[in-house]
Amino acid sequence: MATGETEREAYVPEDQGGAAAPRTLAEALRARGDEGLAALLRARPDLLAPVPNDLTQLATRAGTRASVVRALERLDRFTLQTAEALAVAPDPAPYPVLLRLMAGDAGDPGVEAALPDAVAVLRDQALVWGGDDRLRLVRTARELLVPSPQHPSPTGLGPTVAEATAGMSPGRLQEILQAVGLPTTHDPVSAVVALTGLFTDRARMDALLDQAPADALGVLDRLVWGPPYGEVTANPTPPVRWLRDRGLLLPTTARTVALPREVALHLRAGRAHRTPEPVPPAVGPAREYRPQVVDSTAAGQAYTTLATAEELLKKWDEGGPAVLRAGGLSVRDLKRTAVLLDVAEPVAAFWLELLYAAGLLASDGEADERYAPTPAYDEWLDLPAARRWARLATAWLTATRTSGLVGGQDAKGRTLSALGPDLDRGAAPEVRRRVLELLAALPPGAAPEPEDVLARLRWERPLRGGAGAGTDLRARLATWTLDEAELLGVTGRGALSGHGRALLTGPGEDAAVALLAPLLPEPVDHVLLQADLTAVAPGPLRRPLADALAVLADVESKGGATVYRFTPASVRRALDSGRSAADLHAFLAAHSRTPVPQPLAYLIDDVARRHGHLRVGGASSYVRCDDDAVLGEILADKRSAPLGLRRLAPTVLAAQADPAALLEGLRSLGFAPAAESAEGDVLITRAHARRTPPRTPPAPVPDGPPAPDDTLLKAAVHAIRAGDLASTVARKEPEAAVPRADGSLPRTSAAETLATLQAAVLTNSAVWIGYVNADGAASQRVIAPVRVEGGYVTAYDHTADEVRTYPLHRVTGVAELAEE
Repeated sequence: MATGETEREAYVPEDQGGAAAPRTLAEALRARGDEGLAALLRARPDLLAPVPNDLTQLATRAGTRASVVRALERLDRFTLQTAEALAVAPDPAPYPVLLRLMAGDAGDPGVEAALPDAVAVLRDQALVWGGDDRLRLVRTARELLVPSPQHPSPTGLGPTVAEATAGMSPGRLQEILQAVGLPTTHDPVSAVVALTGLFTDRARMDALLDQAPADALGVLDRLVWGPPYGEVTANPTPPVRWLRDRGLLLPTTARTVALPREVALHLRAGRAHRTPEPVPPAVGPAREYRPQVVDSTAAGQAYTTLATAEELLKKWDEGGPAVLRAGGLSVRDLKRTAVLLDVAEPVAAFWLELLYAAGLLASDGEADERYAPTPAYDEWLDLPAARRWARLATAWLTATRTSGLVGGQDAKGRTLSALGPDLDRGAAPEVRRRVLELLAALPPGAAPEPEDVLARLRWERPLRGGAGAGTDLRARLATWTLDEAELLGVTGRGALSGHGRALLTGPGEDAAVALLAPLLPEPVDHVLLQADLTAVAPGPLRRPLADALAVLADVESKGGATVYRFTPASVRRALDSGRSAADLHAFLAAHSRTPVPQPLAYLIDDVARRHGHLRVGGASSYVRCDDDAVLGEILADKRSAPLGLRRLAPTVLAAQADPAALLEGLRSLGFAPAAESAEGDVLITRAHARRTPPRTPPAPVPDGPPAPDDTLLKAAVHAIRAGDLASTVARKEPEAAVPRADGSLPRTSAAETLATLQAAVLTNSAVWIGYVNADGAASQRVIAPVRVEGGYVTAYDHTADEVRTYPLHRVTGVAELAEE
């Protein structure tokens, strides 16, 4: 039977003037104030979906398995240990019994100081109810935490004497009593009680164990802290036989014995856990740097973040790799992206996921679907550098996309790809923020050991973690967070930077932007031209200069100073974009702090002299040139055969290839042709920026229901209180009422319902009604009728705290309230 059903059946409204102890969880919740109910709903928001009708329904929902599992997963280690101790304690358990299980016979000041808070947390979250003299663990939680062979408890305890002897013959029980020196009894129940009394009596147990052989005590030592089960043969050794004969080991199967819980607790000096952990592991500084060094290091990495984002999206400006049929980027394209950025593949996956989470990169949705920058990318480029970084950092902090999973496999054995599905992990934002909060708690410039951070996270959420970073998702998320924060520039040398701290704790991005902006290099408006056909940018270039130089030259190396190289192909690219040789000379002279080298001037003039000498148009395509000798040279070149050229006139060649292929083919032969329009004008080719349709960033996948705000909590508490009033108010049953067999609302005829409501209008009194709305949902309400006419009753609804009108045909029954 479910917990909520049991509690509902057992519930009897208590005298509001009395001080009786609560007998059910619903009664315990009813005794709480509004702040207590709000605290419960805030800690367990899943109880609000939908808002319970009354406190009995809230108690039932709080005892469901899914809700209890979620609540247990969010307990810290010591609070969970407290719940585990209650699961192996008698039900109900007085507080001193719980304290003894946690602190042992000798006591533990740390446990004694922390235990009241742990019990308060369990009580606030409705996992424990009752006073300190009768602490009760919610039945579902007890079933989840109680030790069993299928689900061993972290306490390492086994079954009780009563559980282990449930199928034992009465004769065997009497033999055990005789072996331990107890008088025999007339029934198995009293025998179990006598044996349990012996095992829980410290003095008598010490006397019994003093008689045990040394080898028998060794067997107990191996089982005392768990697992409490051991295998035996058909002919056990003398030490095992001695223990079994006296009930210190009890058989669970033909080949298995168990150490009774009472015996284990005696051997442990009363402790349920070997090592109670009332205090979380400390996260202290392992290395310390000057805060200025940390901020400078982080700012340098922040600048690298911006440069990497711009470089990647600029390379995909005309369309990036194709989208896989199942979604995401292929392994080959991820490798190419890693080579392009000169980073490892996991780092390349992180940059891709970051840009995707920030809404700067998406698929274009075309038939030949490809990845491309979004229109938001152009808006992002216009922002100041510090603001651009803050947008990326904020997206990373709140995203549920987890790049560290790329390359792994899902539950079906399929490889997880970058930008593909199944990379969302709802716990990622919480873990990232918690890791940064632990760093923020250290002095500025202090960096912790990563293992200390992982140990703290495992203490805070033990049920959501495993033994190590290889198997625990939260530990892996924490490790990835430390690495990604360093890549992103949130931390520097492992310590939280000033702008990272502001991003975490400030009211918004503005504080982080204000701290980061002075640390980023100012864009420069000049380059240094050198005689080896290179240009050195001594810092980040202003955007118009950077865009123009990217067309005129190729990036040769990146770093603190970017090196550009001028080549015939890059100069021709600039000429194809509509610039003349004079324009290029003027541009370089205006933006260079050094004179334009002669080799560079000669390169520009030489390429410009040949540029446009040949003209290509569409016939399929053609080539025309005023110098027929040049056309003859092209025809004589065997490499031109794939183009399908033939002479139409002394100055015109026709081709089977399309104009774009003809242009590329002639350029590969060493010529510099120019495309022309149907009117004979030179076509200016500009870089085509491919953009996706407007896209919104991917929505984070929540890890459970969202935390309710104060307004929702206040309204929910009010509705639950009002519904509880309607369901528990004392009332008179009409004489003609026909109660249902299941104890639900009484039924009254339409005439009786109308008469009772009209009488309530005349006497200005409240009544209790059953009501079924248009969706078929039944509810109980307390109303004060004001007017009854036209088939409707208008009344002040105490349940909803407002005036409402109800159709009479939807009122199932009515009863007067008791005079109290």
